[in-house]
Amino acid sequence: MLEMTTLRQSMVRARIIDLVEGRFVRREGLEPSYVLTKLGQRISRVGLVGTVIDKFNSDDGNYSTITIDDDSASIRIKAFGEDSKVLDKFKLGDMVFVVGKVREYAQEIYVIPEIIKKLSDPNYELFHKLEVLKQILIQKKIFKEIERERKNLENLEDLKTLISRRLEVEPERVEAILETLEEEEPRVEEKKDFKPLILKILEEEDKGEGVEFKKIMEKSGLDESIFEETLNELLSSGICYEPRPGVLKKVE
Repeated sequence: MLEMTTLRQSMVRARIIDLVEGRFVRREGLEPSYVLTKLGQRISRVGLVGTVIDKFNSDDGNYSTITIDDDSASIRIKAFGEDSKVLDKFKLGDMVFVVGKVREYAQEIYVIPEIIKKLSDPNYELFHKLEVLKQILIQKKIFKEIERERKNLENLEDLKTLISRRLEVEPERVEAILETLEEEEPRVEEKKDFKPLILKILEEEDKGEGVEFKKIMEKSGLDESIFEETLNELLSSGICYEPRPGVLKKVE
């Protein structure tokens, strides 16, 4: 029954680690969800080769899994309802070829099988690994080209057109790599300025002799490290000074 499933998405050969270390992107409606790999591949339908290292069958027979390993990582293949019987024939140690849809639940990426076969020819594993390696090398080349050209072209549409023509790749492939690069960029969080808070407390509490650091920190409710950083900023900028150790006063 699994092999009769209509296959709409192109199958992408991959290592298991490419899936489990990627980010699952959930889409609504007819648009397929996918894993976005670290090299900017969108994988909705995957082809894997691995060895069965674990099995599970629910008591009611409506859910079964096998876990496969390909020396890079391991992943679970899950089947539900009447399809769960398809996994019964596989034993620990079997090498299998799986084609299926990538899914995610409770932060676990797994595969729903469409096709799953036991491999009798050990050379097929080598063939699969070589195909994946060729794919990775091509993807790395495209990734580096986009990474370099992105510094020169601010307009993303121009960048997609340039890379698509130069390397003869689909614009969607360029978009996926750009999506990955955007995630890798460090997000600079705007640092909150607590100096006005400290100065307000000083204004309220200073009776002429300054205010003790400890009292200011208690009034501010700031974490000790943040308070010390803000205090140093006030002192180094010359806004405040220490009339005596442990006491803060604003420069008049």
